Amino acid sequence: MADRTPPLGVDELHALVAGGEIDTVVLAFPDMQGRLQGKRFAARFFLDEVLEHGTEGCNYLLAVDTEMNTVDGYEMSSWERGYGDFAMRPDLSTLRRLPWHPGTAMLIADLAWEDGSPVVAAPRQILRRQLERLAELGYTAQVGTELEFIVFKDTYEQAWDAHYRGLTPANQYNVDYSILGTGRVEPLLRRLRNDMAGAGLTVESAKGECNPGQHEIAFRYDEALVTCDQHAIYKTGAKEIASQEGVSLTFMAKYNEREGNSCHIHLSLADADGANAMAGPDGMSQVMRYFLAGQLAALRDFSLLYAPHINSYKRFQPGSFAPTAVAWGHDNRTCSLRVVGHGRSLRFENRLPGGDVNPHLAVAGLVAAGLYGIEQELDLPEPCAGNAYTADFAHVPTTLREAAELWENSPIARAAFGDEVVAHYRNMARVELEAFDAAVTDWELRRSFERM
Repeated sequence: MADRTPPLGVDELHALVAGGEIDTVVLAFPDMQGRLQGKRFAARFFLDEVLEHGTEGCNYLLAVDTEMNTVDGYEMSSWERGYGDFAMRPDLSTLRRLPWHPGTAMLIADLAWEDGSPVVAAPRQILRRQLERLAELGYTAQVGTELEFIVFKDTYEQAWDAHYRGLTPANQYNVDYSILGTGRVEPLLRRLRNDMAGAGLTVESAKGECNPGQHEIAFRYDEALVTCDQHAIYKTGAKEIASQEGVSLTFMAKYNEREGNSCHIHLSLADADGANAMAGPDGMSQVMRYFLAGQLAALRDFSLLYAPHINSYKRFQPGSFAPTAVAWGHDNRTCSLRVVGHGRSLRFENRLPGGDVNPHLAVAGLVAAGLYGIEQELDLPEPCAGNAYTADFAHVPTTLREAAELWENSPIARAAFGDEVVAHYRNMARVELEAFDAAVTDWELRRSFERM
């Protein structure tokens, strides 16, 4: 397991609360979109009541659309079922300080029903289940996520009022790897790095990207659940810090027609001794070959987990560094799956996800696909050595509608996740598609108002 700043201990939290340094505790969980939902507690009340017994939250939080509208089609939550509660149980291993909120600590919750059974469609529980399956084979998933965002000089309120049009990016041109370009926004990047380090995340670096105002901050890999929790905390915290600094940033997959925001996910397997199980004497181990073959076999079926929104599919354009081909290659950025590193660092990278991805669901998909490859002992095809955009490979889904249909009809998904999870996230896609199909877009107005 990678080294990292240890989480805040419960005894230390008691001392900090007694000394007046901590007065607020946030308890939150990742929802279907990967956003943190929960409550802020008076710290003393949290220690006296919530720490041991947990709290409650309305179960509609896993059955609403992106705008928090109640929608139909979910088995777990509806008007007919009365919109009851589920229990939010603190995971003490996630306790940490939030430097961007004075006097505040935070921890992640697991969700359970009144009888104590887990909420199986909750993203964190979905990931836990796949990691348990992996552990039965003696492996632990090590994961790193690379999350890009675009910074604008406008506040979030100004962006809202402008309908997110005509915003001023923090950089006016491509600043990919540019020290000058990152220097323009270094006060923001520095605060993001330092505050995340204060929250227990291990920061590696910051770099510029291609789209004006686009940047990436990278964090050290860790065990899968730790990385996904930290990803959600970082994403929420980055927006909160940007707001405090009088700017805004977006993680949406495709803000405009230029380069989108990616979230490349790196994964390797550790065995019981902590060694990289993907490394073999002559390169890739047989386990890695099976695991990678499983990624290819399930990639189209699991695309809903990697690209969960309508906007996600706008990234998949030829020559855009976002993949279009179901292919793998050695250090080949034209492929969906890129094998990198050697020895202890050998791993693969899934390049499908955008900045809008829910990390818990995406990593659950990676693990489930790999397990399918191991169980079926799938043969790994030859790597793509050239341009995967122009080669003869199967295409990744081009729309959310296509991805949702593949997911719904996938025997691999049903075997790995169960009917309840498949139905739940198929409904999430249905809700988004129906909302989009009913909307009149700016594109339609410009094209049709006068000329049609």
